[in-house]
Amino acid sequence: MRHLRLPFFRRITAISLLHSRLTSCSLCHPQTVSNYKQWRSTSTTLNRHIQELSQTEQRLLNKLYTGLIGGQRASLAESITLVETTHPRKKELAQVLLQKVLAYKREQETQNGGQPLSFRVGLSGPPGAGKSSFIEVMGKMLTGRGHKVSVLAVDPSSCTTGGSLMGDKTRMTELSRDMNAFIRPSPTSGTLGGVTRTTNEAVVLCEGAGYDVVLVETVGVGQSEFAVADMVDMFVLLIPPAGGDELQGIKRGIIERADLVVVTKSDGDLVVPARRIQAEYTSAMKLLRRQSKSWNPKVVRVSSNSAEGIPEVWAKMQSYQHAMLVNGELQGRRQAQQKVWMWTLIQENVLAHFRHHPAVREALPHLEERVTRGDISPGLASDLLLKAFLSSSL
Repeated sequence: MRHLRLPFFRRITAISLLHSRLTSCSLCHPQTVSNYKQWRSTSTTLNRHIQELSQTEQRLLNKLYTGLIGGQRASLAESITLVETTHPRKKELAQVLLQKVLAYKREQETQNGGQPLSFRVGLSGPPGAGKSSFIEVMGKMLTGRGHKVSVLAVDPSSCTTGGSLMGDKTRMTELSRDMNAFIRPSPTSGTLGGVTRTTNEAVVLCEGAGYDVVLVETVGVGQSEFAVADMVDMFVLLIPPAGGDELQGIKRGIIERADLVVVTKSDGDLVVPARRIQAEYTSAMKLLRRQSKSWNPKVVRVSSNSAEGIPEVWAKMQSYQHAMLVNGELQGRRQAQQKVWMWTLIQENVLAHFRHHPAVREALPHLEERVTRGDISPGLASDLLLKAFLSSSL
């Protein structure tokens, strides 16, 4: 029973990776029987690890899990708080909770013919594009049609307090009071790409709680700001009219990732500029390489004030979802995204481990001082730090 002496988090991670490999196998594969036996063994081991939790921890996880799949917003909020924590033991508890929710989701999707029950939409755009106003109007329309909508709004972090600067709940007053909607603002906390490292896990929790439409709002349109595109089914770029030379002001990279471009604030005196921008983007996107064989990116105009164009935007989103589901592209995109996020988390964890390594922390101040004075190059300093790290880690 040597494997029981592995650290708790490594055991859970190994179980998760093995389980994902097994569930991705075709039922007609010759190794199906063997894989099934391994899966049963893995599930038994996971249950054993859950039993190793204290009674207080087990009660907490059972309470969160039961409330979450029951659609309780308070349990969902508490679960997201748990996955956002940096406390080592609570991070382990969060992974156990996520495994239970993932198992529940797989069971639900199996009953749905293997197709996802939710639709993930990423929203990005420059400041002032009207993202929050658009989300509120769109969200109210969807809840009115019987959908459950969750909004994960990623805000810039304050350098002083580390908290969110924008506060989306104060900007989506109507939607925040809707019992079929859930809004969760989260600070970026310095994360590159404007998306918190736990946003992907929060998406899973929202889906487990029964929210069939998950909107992920991120900040900015720089080259590092479209990480949200690697965690959603559809990426939507929102741009305002009359904002100068838009085609130059917005990076080409993010336009290439967009499945839908929405020109906002198309009302009053801005209708004419909005039509001009729509025509420019429609022409420009014809020159870009298509990301999907099943979908040509569209450009539409909306007004959050009058709600004009909002139903048409949702119709375009549904057309996209249907096209991607029919040929299996949506499922393939989700599988590829899981690999991307696995390596993203590995990079963050490795960097954090490197920074806190005793040998690195000891040599870092002296090397930083020498780099600052110009005595050595940053490249040489990094090589010396890596040698110190590797030599003491062997």
